[in-house]
Parts: sequence; structure tokens; C-alpha cells
Amino acid sequence: MNMNTIRVVSWNMAHRKQPWHELAAMKDVDVALLQETCRPPDCLPSHVEPETAYLWAPWGKHYDRWPMVVKLSDRVKMERFERVFPFGSVGPHEMAVSGIGTIAIARITPSGGKPKPFLAVSMYARWIMPQQSVETNFRVGMADIAAHRIISDLSMFIGAEDPGTHRILAAGDLNMWYGTDDVPACSLIARDRTVWDRMRALGLEFLGPQYPDGRKADPVPGASETRNVVTYHTTGQTPETANKQVDYVFASKGFHKAVSVRTLNGVDEWGSSDHCRLLIEISNGPH
Repeated sequence: MNMNTIRVVSWNMAHRKQPWHELAAMKDVDVALLQETCRPPDCLPSHVEPETAYLWAPWGKHYDRWPMVVKLSDRVKMERFERVFPFGSVGPHEMAVSGIGTIAIARITPSGGKPKPFLAVSMYARWIMPQQSVETNFRVGMADIAAHRIISDLSMFIGAEDPGTHRILAAGDLNMWYGTDDVPACSLIARDRTVWDRMRALGLEFLGPQYPDGRKADPVPGASETRNVVTYHTTGQTPETANKQVDYVFASKGFHKAVSVRTLNGVDEWGSSDHCRLLIEISNGPH
């Protein structure tokens, strides 16, 4: 492994225990951006440092599938931001959060030399139902509600129009289908596109993953020209029959040139969640 490369994995763990053990067994991975976590097992090896502060946060009792940023090696130093209510201003070690269970952020500093830190963001655009008095045919709710809250909270870490002023890596489960009009009924195409538009407005480049950096569905649903790769299977599917991509990666423009992404979505490497893992490599170079 190149010692100048930081390796990050993004994974929706589906609120299951077994993915924790598989995560701990991954070699040469430094940081994990996790979604839909359950309480970590007590028997994890010491190099895995999960977050537990959320359990006692004011809203901890209201939700049990929290996103986390987890340190996995001594090759990095990590400073988590404490979740607080969305006040007009927050302290240097706090982050204002407007959506329960949607975002976790930590500052990652590679060890040795003159490392350049970056912000690691775990995103989970959980389904949110319309207000009960509203007529709706969205049986699972709308993911863009949570996604826009994530973007608004992330915006507090961007204080200038020049994307070169920030180094942000954001990854996770957006529960959306990118770049095709042939999507499940629960997807709101026009509203979903506004999420990518807002990310771009913040100077965050979309990094996929897209084919060939992962396996495509076979057969490909809808438009055959899509470059989407499979990252999720429903309860009626298996990793082999998966045909949906809902997990994505973004990075600050400029910084994104140091970032490469691929999916670990082969049938034999999928893992015990209904989502596969995304492997992200960051070159600690001049970007």
C-alpha cells in the first residue's frame, strides 16, 4: 500500500451486527463513513474506534440508525464534531444538525510529514414521510427532504465561493437514482436532480462511482446508456441480482483530483449488508 494514500470505506450497514466484524477485518483501511449503524459490538478490536456519544445526545432516544465516521488505523488522526441543535453559530468543535440521523462529520489528518487535513462526511438521506394532513402517494416518503437538510448542514463548513478553500469528502446513501429517467416509483426525478445541483453550487464534484469502477446491473434497467453501478439490493434480491445505485461520493473541486472511487460490489465481496461498500482512495499530494 502507498503510504501517501489514505483509504476510506463508505458503507450502509443496514443496522446489522455482522458488518461491524467485516469492517474490522478490512486491511489497510483508515477511515469508515457509515450509515444505518447499530450499537457496535463490545468485542471489536481496539483499532476500530466507533462513535458512541450520539447515544446520549438530546435526540439519541429518538433514532437508532446513526451515521458515523469511524477511525480504523493509526495512520490518521480524527477530530469529531459534536452534534448540536441548529443555532445561528456554533463552537469550533460543534456542528449544527437539522435532521436526526442524517450526517456525521470529522476532521481527518494523515499522520507524518506535513499532512493536509480534510473533512470526512457520512451522509444518510433517510426516507421522511409527508406531513400527515397532506395527500400523498409516496408510500415510503421522500429522500430529498433529508438530503437537502444534509446539504444545508454541510454548507456551514464552506465559507467562501472558491472551492479551493475547503477539502471535503462526502459519501453515503442518498436513496436516489442518478442520471436516468427510468427509476422506481418512489424516486422523485426532478427533486432528486436538485440535490446534485446544490452539491455542484457548493463546489462539490460528483465522483460516482460510475462504470467501469464497479459492476453494472445485468440486465440494466431502463436506459442502457446509464453508467450507474449496483450498490443496493432489495429484500427480494441478492447481490447477484441487484440493479440499483443509491450510494455516492462527492469531493471539493480541486481536492477531487486526488480522490478515486470504486465499488466493492462483486458477488463474492459484497458483504453482509444490503448495500455494498465503496472504497475511496485519497492521495496525500499537492491538491
